[in-house]
Amino acid sequence: MTTEIKVPVLPESVADATVATWHVQVGEKFTRDQVLVDIETDKVVLEVPATCDGVMTDISQADGATVLGDQVIGSFSEGSAAAPAPVAAASAPAATAGVKVIDIVVPVLPESVADATVATWHVAEGDTVSVDQNLVDIETDKVVLEVVAQDNGVIGKIIHVEGDTVLGAQKIGELNAGATAGSAATAAPIEDAVSSDDLASPSVRRLMTEKGLTAANVVGTGKGGRISKEDVEAAANKPAAAPKAAAPVAAPVQDLGERTQKRVPMTRLRKTIATRLLEAKNSTAMLTTFNEVNMKPIMDLRKQYKDLFEKTHDTRLGFMSFYVKAVTEALKRFPGVNASIDGDDIVYHNFFDISIAVSTPRGLVTPVLRDSDQLSMAGIENGIRELAIKGRDGKLSMADMTGGNFTITNGGVFGSLLSTPILNLPQAAILGMHKIQDRPMAVDGKVEILPMMYLALSYDHRLIDGKESVGFLVTIKELLEDPTRLLLDV
Repeated sequence: MTTEIKVPVLPESVADATVATWHVQVGEKFTRDQVLVDIETDKVVLEVPATCDGVMTDISQADGATVLGDQVIGSFSEGSAAAPAPVAAASAPAATAGVKVIDIVVPVLPESVADATVATWHVAEGDTVSVDQNLVDIETDKVVLEVVAQDNGVIGKIIHVEGDTVLGAQKIGELNAGATAGSAATAAPIEDAVSSDDLASPSVRRLMTEKGLTAANVVGTGKGGRISKEDVEAAANKPAAAPKAAAPVAAPVQDLGERTQKRVPMTRLRKTIATRLLEAKNSTAMLTTFNEVNMKPIMDLRKQYKDLFEKTHDTRLGFMSFYVKAVTEALKRFPGVNASIDGDDIVYHNFFDISIAVSTPRGLVTPVLRDSDQLSMAGIENGIRELAIKGRDGKLSMADMTGGNFTITNGGVFGSLLSTPILNLPQAAILGMHKIQDRPMAVDGKVEILPMMYLALSYDHRLIDGKESVGFLVTIKELLEDPTRLLLDV
């Protein structure tokens, strides 16, 4: 049977790639998972492994050819490379005869995500696992993906450790299905002997020779420790005295006495948050306007109906449903706040998807509550609770995170009295809610103690004028201070 060899799916920002090096020629035999060809983009080198044993029958795109994603560049005949098989079979003990090696691979990444990071391995080499057990967490800049065991067995080799950058569908480890802890131990050396034959392609070895380097001087970051051109360049550009210079850097830590420091790398999510916040500050004309709202009417309403509401709808009546309802109504009245800028165009959205800022152990995320104008108070509460639970457990999907026309963030749950929230691009505005605080207020010429809360609306002044922003915020204030208007739509 003839199988086509195709270029892997390229990241969204990469238009084409180059065939860097063919590691096999027409007529040569190869084994399963052996690297057939390296595909080089302007960012990474992608390896195309064999899906099974076979013999190369055709190479349609030679070294140096420019190719596109998913383009056919060659073909091979399956099942003809029988020579290596007896060696492996003879070397393996009888106990492993029923063992099947299953690749542990990175899930297919969303279209807008170029790569990911191995966040946490929950198992180690030699551990016994059961089907559907979570083996490893893969972190992208938006979500955390879980990779589960496809069968019962024992973890074989772990190719990519925590912190490694990986691509979609890339092999990061092996699972010896049907094995026990004792029988799987002998399988690793056999695989190591096969995979360690060639740590660098001919072009990479040639580059190492030009740079005066050997494999011992270069740290391979590719699959199975393979060395890429980027690894060679990094080793060549690394100052020779760098390892020795590391010792003085640690000296100040020694002088801290009983005090210590801890240095950890930023997670991918945290780096993405930092980048997006800086982009919002630097690329928008952001301005914040403030107001305050008397929360006593809503607090009285909750106190009166919260037990009946929970009994009827099986969810508690919180403040967020009132906030979302008020924001949705205000967005209907001020469509410019529900818009966004796309180049030289203004995009007006005729739907109401509200992003809700949720604090998770991995950082701040903004999952989206869809079609808030069509949800009841109970529907809003249930939707927000579901998003919060998924965020806490790291279960948010790309569908949960994408989109959103307006953001609500509630720093009041942490005690914040006042803040200036930063825009969630490409949205044009964000509403900050804060702590409800008893304050003396003048009411009809008398001083009363009322539960007051500051509102902060940050907006992009390129799109939203001061009159529109203040009118939007005053509308929210009026709706919250008289929640009956939310029911009457007035």
